[in-house]
Amino acid sequence: MSTTLTQVPLTEAELKLLQTLVYQECGMYFDERRAHFLRDRLQRRLRVCQMDSFYAYYRLLTSREGKQELTALLENLTVNETSFFRIRPQLDLFQKVILEETLKRKQERRDWALRIWSAGCSTGQEPYTLAMLVCDAMAYYYLRNPLPFEMPTPKPLIPPPWKVEILASDINYSALLAAQQGLYTEQQMDAVEYTTRLRYFDKVGDKYTIKPALKSLVQFDFHNLKAEFLPRGNDMIFCRNVMIYFDEAEQKRLIDKFHRCLQPEGYLFVGHAESLFGLTSKFHMIHQNNATVYQRIETAP
Repeated sequence: MSTTLTQVPLTEAELKLLQTLVYQECGMYFDERRAHFLRDRLQRRLRVCQMDSFYAYYRLLTSREGKQELTALLENLTVNETSFFRIRPQLDLFQKVILEETLKRKQERRDWALRIWSAGCSTGQEPYTLAMLVCDAMAYYYLRNPLPFEMPTPKPLIPPPWKVEILASDINYSALLAAQQGLYTEQQMDAVEYTTRLRYFDKVGDKYTIKPALKSLVQFDFHNLKAEFLPRGNDMIFCRNVMIYFDEAEQKRLIDKFHRCLQPEGYLFVGHAESLFGLTSKFHMIHQNNATVYQRIETAP
């Protein structure tokens, strides 16, 4: 015998109130096409909190005691769809063209630090993928551009004097905890080749864990892209399939923030369904081999 879950009545005005609160907190915009998703997630949280009125729940969300529930609601509104080596043409452009040019430019300046930010990292597959690609590219680059520095033993993933920092951030605490753990199922490892598994993963039972040397390159942290204080000094920013949650005004504000967070001549990678066209004049689009990246244009102060 099936039981029907009781739905708490929700008026259009109450839904608008919730839409406004979510927008103010994190910039996510739920238009008419996605209103049903917002309603569904709201009903889930009402059941968890055992509340039978939207008004009581809204009062909780906006109270000092309701910060934890507000975080839980926002986590329920994010779709943590990710995978290793996702959007391969763009990753090839990153590794074979953008990274190569960046390393050459930095070496000429004797700047040995590379900083990459994965904004909206979900459960960690993207930043770990970037770390693997950087390590492979650095090894190949070092062979062609040897430097007069003694190589430690055992040989490190990043040859000296280079230093690599990959910052990975998300608004979802649960996803960040999974990312920090770095433990993945066989299904999640589907796109990872055998040789890559040997080099960067350890087998633990029926799962795979990121090796400590690679994990040490990635630092995970909570960041809300709505905030003004975001990580600065990045050579590259990956923010893929995040802006689709924002309206045009919030997209423009976020792009301006990314411009400020990038080093001169830095690069911004967005999702294949996203574009900066019509949103900014502060980036130059580079399109090669079915992949796109945007390079920061230096503007007059």
